[in-house]
Amino acid sequence: MVKLFTSLLKPIKIAGFILICVAFALPGKAQIAPQGIIPQPVEVKYGNGAYAFFEHRIGLSDGVSPDNIIFFKNYFRSLAGKDLSISRSALEICDIYLKLDANKVRESEGYKLVVDSRGVVIIAHDQAGIFYGLQSLIQLLKVKDGKVEVQFCGITDHPCFPYRGMHLDVSRHFFEPAAIKKWIDLLALYKINTFHWHLTDDQGWRIEIKKYPLLQSISAYRDETIIGHKKDSPHRFDGKRYGGYYTQDEVKEIVKYATQRHITVIPEIEMPGHALAALAAYPQLGCTGGPYKTATYWGIFDDVYCAGNDETFAFLQNVMDEVLPLFPSKYIHIGGDECPKTKWKTCPKCQKRIKDEHLKDEKELQSYFIGRMEKYLNSKGRQIIGWDEILEGGLTPGATVMSWTGEEGGIAAAKQHHDAIMTPEKYVYLDYYQSLYPAEPLAGGGYTPLSKVYNYEPITSELSGDEAQYIKGVQANAWSEYMASPAQAERQLFPRMLALAEVAWSSKQNKSYPGFLKRLRYQQPLLKKLNIDAADVFDEITDSVTETADHRVALSLQTTLPGAEIFYSADGSEPGLNAKQYNEPVIVDATGTIKASVFLNSKQVGRVYEKSFTIHKAIGKKITLKNQPQGGFNPGNTFGLVNGVFGSGLYNDGQWYGFSGDDLEAVVDLGSVQSVSQLGINILKYHWQKMWEPTLLTFEISADGNNYTEVYRQTDFPDNGINAVRANIQTQQARYIRVKGTNKGIIPPGEYIPGAKAWLMVDEIVIL
Repeated sequence: MVKLFTSLLKPIKIAGFILICVAFALPGKAQIAPQGIIPQPVEVKYGNGAYAFFEHRIGLSDGVSPDNIIFFKNYFRSLAGKDLSISRSALEICDIYLKLDANKVRESEGYKLVVDSRGVVIIAHDQAGIFYGLQSLIQLLKVKDGKVEVQFCGITDHPCFPYRGMHLDVSRHFFEPAAIKKWIDLLALYKINTFHWHLTDDQGWRIEIKKYPLLQSISAYRDETIIGHKKDSPHRFDGKRYGGYYTQDEVKEIVKYATQRHITVIPEIEMPGHALAALAAYPQLGCTGGPYKTATYWGIFDDVYCAGNDETFAFLQNVMDEVLPLFPSKYIHIGGDECPKTKWKTCPKCQKRIKDEHLKDEKELQSYFIGRMEKYLNSKGRQIIGWDEILEGGLTPGATVMSWTGEEGGIAAAKQHHDAIMTPEKYVYLDYYQSLYPAEPLAGGGYTPLSKVYNYEPITSELSGDEAQYIKGVQANAWSEYMASPAQAERQLFPRMLALAEVAWSSKQNKSYPGFLKRLRYQQPLLKKLNIDAADVFDEITDSVTETADHRVALSLQTTLPGAEIFYSADGSEPGLNAKQYNEPVIVDATGTIKASVFLNSKQVGRVYEKSFTIHKAIGKKITLKNQPQGGFNPGNTFGLVNGVFGSGLYNDGQWYGFSGDDLEAVVDLGSVQSVSQLGINILKYHWQKMWEPTLLTFEISADGNNYTEVYRQTDFPDNGINAVRANIQTQQARYIRVKGTNKGIIPPGEYIPGAKAWLMVDEIVIL
């Protein structure tokens, strides 16, 4: 026994085993080791010294399920090259002792783990606690001189939220059972306890339903798949039939595999929208009767289940009758999101249903649909979860809301005393870009770097203490439109899923992003050993463009890599160690491109950063907007319109200003009367993203801010993407420049999402 623990010895009896174990409060002078656990435990202290496994035996006290050690044994074998034997005998010496004791560990899923010179002890509240104690132990194991060892430590731990989830869409792209199991192992290792399996959507039905064989032969396949991003126009396709589905036996096997790792699998069967794949096989379930085809591109489609047709409910209830025996989960997810009401408005059956049920409108018809399916599932002993659109028309009693469009749905549900799970796309969508570098692989959109996921807090200040209890947890969502292979999926999922794990498990007070990164770096060999192709871009350069006190542009560069240095160039050349070292924000006074590289110990790390600037007369000038930008396209100030940085075609860099249904009217004050010869602005046009060009764009000039003269107008914006408007005018004197853009307004019939408000997207008002 090392000296550090001499004063802490105390006997513990575990099912006949008597061993000497350290108390859980280690002395204050114990040193924190350069290693760590994800998610961060409630309390952890490390001691000097390590225990080396020699018996290769694990002792289980009464009641401890051997299922808890399956994953641990597999991993230990990969380290030690030999199996751990199981013992329940009081006469055998073991390396690890496991015990259930709800009196000593009072929190559900909680555990205490102690390592000293006599071995490892895990005492837990329940079976899940035993399992999670072993997952923490896995993260601490290392091999030294051919032996598996673990550092002396004392850990007390339990989760912050009972629901800790990851969602995976397999409709857009299908992943084989082996890949699903591999990812379940990773979820378990980091104490995620829920796998939300999105099994049906417009692009494919992925679960075998024996009563409806056409779901397997028709709905599970699409004729071809879109190439590139949905925003591209015209769409291009690969011409290859694509699909697949999980047999019920495969589903049972995956659910059992997950259950052994204390992961609940929640199936999602989408309704009433996202139903095209099902309608392709059974067209009588739609409002028009078809014909329908499984979707070949991504998006929202008007053809949904007919809410006025009783056969629709019979079909979905029969489907559920086969789904429920496969999934023992308390919850069944029924979708409920993105359901256009276009076909319902003209469907005689749906309109009759509205009249017969005394419903106000199509939104209440959706509530009726959800409520009817909820009653059926309740009769089977299950509860529903739905995306936050199930709030439309009134939330049905007992429903749990999964808040994805923002936090508002979860807040509204909690205030109504309904359980909610926070999944806001702005923070926890893993199909979004995790880096703004141009070389990033194609992704869904948005920008959720590792730091943004990690810093998300599920409980907002808008909720009182009583209301906060209805926030049951948090979940990261991964939609597979742009994840065509397991390797692509892993790069999107990890390591951001580890950040989500810490958001879900660790208390806010115990969280530290630098500390998390330190532990993440320590665990890189573990991820590689588990053959996880995780992204490694989190230490790359990030930036911020700000306005100085004298209205110039300042570029700040950061890296989270400890001990690293940044070198940069302002002439477009590749920055090496002979370039300028970055020590303070760079003032940008000239048009050009700044490049920068990270160096650690004189060796370049990661990719080269670059950002281009265009300097013009409007830089840093005051701008007045008549209408304010909205949603995710409101940067919170007007400097982005005059900072010299052009937004990218990915529209995820915070440079674009979006007006939903509203017109653009911006006035730039140059501060004094000046000569003006060129006026410009960037317009983003992606009809497939509801981003429409203005029907009319004009520039006006004024010397006094009262009397304006129009000097340019444009109605044609031909490019799908960025339309860079640059109007060369006869040189004139002006102080004020007014830019007007007339919003398309309501998207017309025949276009994507007809009837919705169009976005008018603008960036960088250029004045020369």
